[in-house]
Amino acid sequence: MSNILTLPEITQRKQVAKSRLFAIEQIDLTFSNGEKREYERMQGYGRGAVLIVPMLDNETLLLVREYCAGTHSYELGFPKGLIDEGEIPEQAANRELKEEVGYGAKKLTHVHRVATAPAFFAASMEIFLAENLYVEKLPGDEPEELEVVVWKIADYQALLAQPDFNEARSIAALMLVKDLVNKTSK
Repeated sequence: MSNILTLPEITQRKQVAKSRLFAIEQIDLTFSNGEKREYERMQGYGRGAVLIVPMLDNETLLLVREYCAGTHSYELGFPKGLIDEGEIPEQAANRELKEEVGYGAKKLTHVHRVATAPAFFAASMEIFLAENLYVEKLPGDEPEELEVVVWKIADYQALLAQPDFNEARSIAALMLVKDLVNKTSK
């Protein structure tokens, strides 16, 4: 049995806050059953974002440890960044890889698109597997040099146990790429 859902009607929109990164919008909704609700959501200004899982070889991942203002801590995760104007996601992935890790990729495979927090944030991220790496460093926009961390994919459970590897997008990317690598190596 299939239920066909009807999107609620947006009866009013109002911007309630704005920063250089996003705006908060209040939306008044009327659902198909007549129920009315008020929601708030964040709207980004960009063209989306990318997260890259770089593999130095068939067994070795490259991660970065960088400062995260939201948690005021250094977190371990995969390189990521915004898609710049005029770029397609693959170009942004290769640029971010060069800026954050110091490698480019001859092969980029789109793995999955993930929603960051769809209940209240209209943003998504494209996850890429980067292979056939070559050394190439581009200057990035980070305020300090990022620490590049080498990790064997076979030791993924130890990575998951690291207290500073807790960002949901990086964990999802790790599991997706682990499954992809397992399928292609058989």
